[in-house]
Amino acid sequence: MRIPFTPVIYEHAARFVEATPWQVSRDPELLFAAHRAAYLHYRQQVIAVAIDIYNLEAEAYGAKVEAPTANAIPAIHQPLLRSVDEGLELPPFDPRKHGRIAMLISVGQRLKREFPDADVRIPVSGPFSIASNLLGVNNICLAAAVEPEKLAQMLLRLADNQAVLCRAVAEAGLDVAFFESAAAPPLLSPKQFRQIEMPALRRVLQVAAQCVGHPVPCIMGGDTYRVIDELLSTGTNYLVCNVETDQRAFVARVWETHPHVTVRVNLDPVVVACRDPQRIYRAVDHVLEIVGQRTNCVMGTGAMPLETPLENIQLIRQYLSR
Repeated sequence: MRIPFTPVIYEHAARFVEATPWQVSRDPELLFAAHRAAYLHYRQQVIAVAIDIYNLEAEAYGAKVEAPTANAIPAIHQPLLRSVDEGLELPPFDPRKHGRIAMLISVGQRLKREFPDADVRIPVSGPFSIASNLLGVNNICLAAAVEPEKLAQMLLRLADNQAVLCRAVAEAGLDVAFFESAAAPPLLSPKQFRQIEMPALRRVLQVAAQCVGHPVPCIMGGDTYRVIDELLSTGTNYLVCNVETDQRAFVARVWETHPHVTVRVNLDPVVVACRDPQRIYRAVDHVLEIVGQRTNCVMGTGAMPLETPLENIQLIRQYLSR
């Protein structure tokens, strides 16, 4: 059985236009050219129209994304909110006016016209990932410990607020790429994940599915085997199995309980970016051994680092073809 393979391209697209991730993230022409060239080179499964996928909503709410040094990924360094109470009062942002979202949707439409058969998606963050950018990591961890019920209510509000973004994406003829890696263990314990995150995660996936007309993949990094049953209970049809978790147990559990759910088993991005073919081949063999003869599995890369040699993906594909 030959397993499908697809790289995951965000900031790596900047390599194709000889610009920094910051420059590409701010310029619609560079963003279009970068993702166009990356797709022509890799023909990956999904074109996710972004560079810094987790900054978009927080920026639309009013947070400032800082220009990084050299080729680093842009980030938010100063929290917008001082407390969870302020988060409970946040009104929805307008994706047509606030932040860069309108630009991303416009670029996504151009890419869809250029590649009508491609799966073009706009990043949509989960509520905990948005909250961690709005509050800061230290503050959100403190809130999870001392005011978990209030934080859970804030996350539900953020989940409901995502409806305006999901509707805008659907009305543009595009699809949703959903990301929620900040919520995964070990940042939240499994108990905290169930109590604080799960109500909002179910809500936002339901909102997204209603807007686009089908279940939405739930992309979450971290040690997700510890919350695998909770993720499966959301109704998602696609999960990611990361190098940070027990990949063998993860794949076995999904196959045992939800064999219709597609699992993307990721290679270590550090290995994908290395210049040692034998190390890459060993990583591919490891994933193939985990997957075995199971169907509904694909092989991925995680977010490919900017510096990944362009020939490495072809190297992996040639190895898989043999």
